[in-house]
Amino acid sequence: MSIELRQVNKRFGGVAAVTDASFSASEGELVALLGPSGCGKTTVLRMIAGLEMPTSGDLFIRGRRVNDLSVQQRNIGFVFQAYALFRNMNVFDNIAFGLKVKKWRKADREARVAELAGLLELTGLEKRYPHQLSGGQRQRVAIARALAPKPSVLLLDEPFGAVDAKIRQELREWLVHLHHDLKLTTLFVTHDQEEAMEISDRIVIFSRGRIEQIGAPREVYESPATEFVARFVGVMNVIEMTVRDGTARSAEIEFPAPGLQDGQALRIGFRPYAVQVSADPAACRYRAVLQHTFFLGVMMRLELELPSGLTVRARMTKEDYSRLGLAEGREVSFDIRQYRILASEGAALGAELSAP
Repeated sequence: MSIELRQVNKRFGGVAAVTDASFSASEGELVALLGPSGCGKTTVLRMIAGLEMPTSGDLFIRGRRVNDLSVQQRNIGFVFQAYALFRNMNVFDNIAFGLKVKKWRKADREARVAELAGLLELTGLEKRYPHQLSGGQRQRVAIARALAPKPSVLLLDEPFGAVDAKIRQELREWLVHLHHDLKLTTLFVTHDQEEAMEISDRIVIFSRGRIEQIGAPREVYESPATEFVARFVGVMNVIEMTVRDGTARSAEIEFPAPGLQDGQALRIGFRPYAVQVSADPAACRYRAVLQHTFFLGVMMRLELELPSGLTVRARMTKEDYSRLGLAEGREVSFDIRQYRILASEGAALGAELSAP
């Protein structure tokens, strides 16, 4: 393994920032550390880099335990959210900074900077200073600087958080291509689920300092291990229900709940794509009014209000929306094709079920 954590814990005084974190990243893999602010993901990254020391547990880089090694000895490339470029240095000197510290010969420094400038589309900008660059260019300089000394692994802490949405999307695509070319093991911290789903090979999802699930993007979306993952990754309808006579009910919505006791409370979850909408109010099981539509590019998100006032979110393509002749204020009907019985946070979920 290129990076491995074994039961790593980190406390700041009486606060547990990271608890029993264990995961690994294979050689050449791009792994996203995903979770809300304060969940411990950046602390994990900083411990791997040597900027924080674990309270207990072991950190390995390419099979070597690095707990007691300095930042310089770990051979890590680290890119900070706020770039952290030297404002009094031009692009060339920023990229070459780590090479000078490591006492590379001048000719070798110049060759390495030229190589990275070409790879990261910075050729011709070598004499500019950070304030003369766009946000995307500054971030590419920061990544070039991290890559210059040929690190064993690359760590990225919310690297695109300081740029606008258009540049952020361009940088995502650019990072995927760069990673494909370099095959460098990369850990990428983000709170943006879409970003993690789009660019990573695997995702490690954190909540309150603990790992909730590790898996490929499709796996964590389609088979969430906990209710936290189900709610955090993608959009999910969650309805509080009560069991009566083997059926879980909430207002008009009901699902089979065999084996559960009468009066038991539970939550049912289902993705918007599992809601099948018909323009015929009598075609499906549940009747509702289409209250709001949200244009998402190729997709449309619908908010359906049932007679009880309960709101259900659905999703369909804009072509299907037009074909059905849907419009806000129109009465429709819908069915729910798949759903999950959700457990409490931190516990396992029930398997995905098909509605009758």
